[in-house]
Amino acid sequence: MPYNLLKGKKGIIFGALDENSIAWKTAERIHEEGGEFVLTNAPIAMRMGQINQLAEKTGSQIIPADATNLEDLQNLVEKSMEILGGKLDFVLHSIGMSVNVRKGRAYTDQKYDFTTKGWDVSAVSFHKVMQTLYQAEAMNDWGSIVALTYMAAQRTFPDYNDMADNKAYLESIARSFGYFFGKDKKVRVNTISQSPTPTTAGQGVKGFGGFISYADKMSPLGNATALDCANYTVSLFSDLTRKVTMQNLFHDGGFSNTGVSNEVIEKFSEE
Repeated sequence: MPYNLLKGKKGIIFGALDENSIAWKTAERIHEEGGEFVLTNAPIAMRMGQINQLAEKTGSQIIPADATNLEDLQNLVEKSMEILGGKLDFVLHSIGMSVNVRKGRAYTDQKYDFTTKGWDVSAVSFHKVMQTLYQAEAMNDWGSIVALTYMAAQRTFPDYNDMADNKAYLESIARSFGYFFGKDKKVRVNTISQSPTPTTAGQGVKGFGGFISYADKMSPLGNATALDCANYTVSLFSDLTRKVTMQNLFHDGGFSNTGVSNEVIEKFSEE
């Protein structure tokens, strides 16, 4: 049910690949809440996904950009302000990739060229996006920037591999840049630590099905879906959360604060 929470607000959404992706669901919800945006993704991801359908559905334009390339980002920010007719109110960073995971390399046997590439795409790109926005003075006062993360930044999930390190770095960037963006421009920066979600990216992790099932049994409220995450992101882009910044916000049905659940105990008691 729409509340017009984002009426008149404008922004950029990174990372909508297909209808399973959190960025896709968030774009749909922002559109329903009256927000306007430009969609962007890396050219290769755009060829793989169905972003044109989303653009059509939400009346949005697409600007291809490699989020690790500063020229691409400068062009994206400049063009977005032209298209949307002014400064931006929100930005969603929903990008992550591990070449080591894709190529089946173990955490103890990384190819460091792959590590560097994944780190650049998954974490440093967030700094590059924010630095570009900051230097272009592209954000309105009380704007909001959100990146998506996962609890492997705090706890070890063996098969999450080097993405865990990338997410830890991403969260640190949010805090560090969040200070300067808040102090100098009144812009808030937060990360959402989401439940494991069956997106195209998520399903690349080994044993992902068991992972989702375990998290669901551990969480008092069950796993948060991509749509739940979209709704939470909308609240962070709205004026209702103006003083929330530099936070890593767990959106996981209570998983992050649960030591063990009755369901998990029962499962192991059966043996």
